[in-house]
Amino acid sequence: MNRKVKNDRFCERKSQNQKRWRFLQRFTIVISLLVAIWLFFTTIAVFFASSKPIDAFLVLGGSIKREIYVSQLAQKYPQIPILISSGSEDPCIWLIFQRENAPIDKVWLEKCADSTFDNFYYSIPILEQWGVHKVKLITSTTHLPRAKLMAQILLGSHRMWVSPDIIQETGIPGNREYWWKTGLDITRSIFWAGVSQVIKPKCSNVIQLNQVNLQEWQNRGFKCERQGNLKVISNE
Repeated sequence: MNRKVKNDRFCERKSQNQKRWRFLQRFTIVISLLVAIWLFFTTIAVFFASSKPIDAFLVLGGSIKREIYVSQLAQKYPQIPILISSGSEDPCIWLIFQRENAPIDKVWLEKCADSTFDNFYYSIPILEQWGVHKVKLITSTTHLPRAKLMAQILLGSHRMWVSPDIIQETGIPGNREYWWKTGLDITRSIFWAGVSQVIKPKCSNVIQLNQVNLQEWQNRGFKCERQGNLKVISNE
């Protein structure tokens, strides 16, 4: 009698395990199908976006040379909005645009990002809010290929085509790219590409360049990167 009970229990557990395994298989197939469909339509959307005109400039902070370059672009394309993610000090960017006689009404400064991943983490919701389909990504040779790959994964997952614009630099930033750093950022970018379809982080520190209070900054004192060739204004 005991042996029969044991056999019955064994068969019951085996049946339950088989049911769980079949459920897991079906669930995996359904999820894989949904992901495949999403990737298919996202790829089509990105492909069509590639033929559209640029509708936003995204500047990755790290060197004032990038902000000088985008200020020159602003002269030629004053209608295109500019998002500078954790760039130079606010008054330094303001002085650059004034020196280049470039419009500042469509320039936004995002000040939350602390890394390249954060640049995209906080910028994507803003670009989506603007209805952007094609982005000119402004960075430098010292930032490649990591920044380009991350942009293609993260912006591409939100149906935005990325057109990199690479600036030649010397001195700052002068950072070195390591394979493990690139691998880590690419891995979490792939993960976030899916999660960010649902979660939309919001930076609490975004201002327009025309809202920068230069007098307040003068009172506090500030320094600009030497490559900018800007006059340092400081009351220290």
